[in-house]
Amino acid sequence: MTIIDITKWAAPFLALNLLVFSIYFLDKQAARDGRWRISERTLLTLALIGGSLGAVAAQQLLRHKTRKEPFRSILAAILILHGALVAVLIFVPEWRVFPLQDF
Repeated sequence: MTIIDITKWAAPFLALNLLVFSIYFLDKQAARDGRWRISERTLLTLALIGGSLGAVAAQQLLRHKTRKEPFRSILAAILILHGALVAVLIFVPEWRVFPLQDF
């Protein structure tokens, strides 16, 4: 895998996680201001589709939804799931849907 191959994966991943972090930030601001909030289902869905690192970073850095259960546990489970998927893709290459270099 070359640096160009890694960039093809890293750029969209980074963009998605920055977007998710920003949405968590907007929800935190809305909570402080007493405005309309983004649903927990939406926040968790964004984490599930690939923004789990951005979600966890926002949760910790912004202190947002750190005590809310089951939100906290579900987000942790999503992060573990993503870690397991990455491990499978790295260590079990025959399970890949398509080769990483063809992306």
